[in-house]
Amino acid sequence: MIFTIAIRELKNLFLSPLAWAILAVLQLIMAYLFLSQLDTFLSLQPRLAGIEGAPGVTDIIVAPVLQTVGFLLLVVAPALTMRVFSDERRNRTLTLLLSAPVSMTDIVLGKFLGVALFFILLLLMLAAMPLSLYAGTTLDAGKLAAGLLGLALLLSAFAAIGVFMSSLTEQPVIAAISTFGLLLLLWIVDWSGGARQEVTGLFHYLSLQTHLQSFLKGVFSTRDLIYYLLLIALFLILTIRRLDQQRLTG
Repeated sequence: MIFTIAIRELKNLFLSPLAWAILAVLQLIMAYLFLSQLDTFLSLQPRLAGIEGAPGVTDIIVAPVLQTVGFLLLVVAPALTMRVFSDERRNRTLTLLLSAPVSMTDIVLGKFLGVALFFILLLLMLAAMPLSLYAGTTLDAGKLAAGLLGLALLLSAFAAIGVFMSSLTEQPVIAAISTFGLLLLLWIVDWSGGARQEVTGLFHYLSLQTHLQSFLKGVFSTRDLIYYLLLIALFLILTIRRLDQQRLTG
């Protein structure tokens, strides 16, 4: 049942003109940024050739592009997740969904998986640009794989947070703004420089960007993996609790 709900949610996203517009705009922006980074690398290549241990094509082109992908998707993710439960609530179909002989966990996981699959498909499309470099040079496969894994975890966290925010209101715009605000807060939470060391360490750990940076550097750490998995699990559990409460109150 989870996969049935996920496929239905994925189809709904692809039926939305907004989703197709986001796909097209992201591809254009990323193509421009990719070509700009490629031009930068070509201009630096003669000087880098004589430096031992100099950064390669993966560090100069791929890592910055993937970093930008993460931030751009933070901006557009709320628009893709805002209707997951908000539309159901606004169209008065949420009550029917909650009364169906399906567990709340299946409903929430199905919705989340549908959105996450859309993000992963989008990521695979964007990954085609860095992979095209294999035609003329050699990439650091380990760094590329780690970077893509980090982005996949980041996008899954975006999906979980967006699904939760969508379950709180029947207004998609409010869900989108709330999702964007929370994601942006988690992105910049470690920017406070004047706090005490313990507080700064906590903010540093809570930052989405901090854990993504490790993956982009080619470092696979269970600490970063656990962070994303805990974040995803937390917001999915909160969504299940929120809808369970609504089911009980009718």
